[in-house]
Amino acid sequence: MSPDVLIQRARDMVPTLISRAKQAEEQRVVPAETVKEMEEAGFFRVLQPKLYGGYEMDPQVFYDICMTLAEGCMSTAWIYGVIGVHNWQIALFDPRAAADVWKDDSNVRIASTYMPKGQVTPVEGGFRFSGRWGFSSGCDHCDWIFLGGLIFTDGQPPEYRTFLLPKSDFEIIDTWHTMGLKGTGSKDIVVKDVFVPEYRTHRGLDGFMGTNPGRDTFTADLYKLPFGQIFVRAVSSAAIGGLQGALNTFLDFAKVRVGDMGNKTSEQPPAQLAAADAALAIDEMKLILHRNFDVLMGKIRAGEALTDIEQRVHFRAQAAQVVDRCAKHAYALFSACGGRGIFTDFPLHRYLFDIYAARGHYANNPDQFGRNYGAMLLGRENTDVFI
Repeated sequence: MSPDVLIQRARDMVPTLISRAKQAEEQRVVPAETVKEMEEAGFFRVLQPKLYGGYEMDPQVFYDICMTLAEGCMSTAWIYGVIGVHNWQIALFDPRAAADVWKDDSNVRIASTYMPKGQVTPVEGGFRFSGRWGFSSGCDHCDWIFLGGLIFTDGQPPEYRTFLLPKSDFEIIDTWHTMGLKGTGSKDIVVKDVFVPEYRTHRGLDGFMGTNPGRDTFTADLYKLPFGQIFVRAVSSAAIGGLQGALNTFLDFAKVRVGDMGNKTSEQPPAQLAAADAALAIDEMKLILHRNFDVLMGKIRAGEALTDIEQRVHFRAQAAQVVDRCAKHAYALFSACGGRGIFTDFPLHRYLFDIYAARGHYANNPDQFGRNYGAMLLGRENTDVFI
């Protein structure tokens, strides 16, 4: 399998995703046949360990697939980004965790919601675990789940961990009625006093420091990346593809549209500027995405430790800006459509609202992560471990 083949397969799927976008929106879940087709195309194997049939490709391939899929349906791309990155994260766990998930079928998928909502009680061999979490994207298509929780120890700061549970240990509650990303089916998850063995947990600090339990089994350079770098791009990159989808829609419309007052949209300065600015922004954001992972992977392959915290904070802040930037450009395209843009059968508004919905994710807050980066530039200490 090669990256070019995978990306072309994603490109070939775009017209189908466009045709299914309304269905996904109305049913509030990506169609099962779409997920099956992504599985058959090999998309979920991009970051998966070779030990379980994966390709262990560089993350740039993963994000290129995600951005391409988003040109057709951003909800589909969003759940691909979230579910697909879990096949990377499980390589950070004790290897017994991956064996539990993939021992019978290497196509089994993992959902997540990383909110630190879990109530955790240490017991012999592991933890008793309960709680309720929101925003579990694509959970209807998954048989396992990652859930966030805090372990409190007297005299110590709380320790964040990710807990891995099988489907038999959690309940899905349908709360997903939203203005955007409707097809992601990002429903609530409820867990009632189950046992999670120690080996099916992963410490956030290990992800930050690169001291993951799986490092001696899953030795590919890919798994030496910090969790905070790879995950945040999994929930922002779909917006870049969504903006491209909005631009494609706008260009098809604006090239031929003549307004009620006889004006050609293609001759209007706001339309021309909106199209140019969006195209330039997409190119820039893709270049930055690729450059950042070229740098990180280059350091890893050269045997260099990723100890440049300011650089990691810089990359983190750039990831946090993506969706906000996409939202501004998508709105400019929408505004240049005139009255036609407000009708529900006009497809541009779906991209617009999906990008707006993505902005609500904690990881896509440019102010919080921009302030941390600016504070470091001004001589203050970094306050973020999710880098």
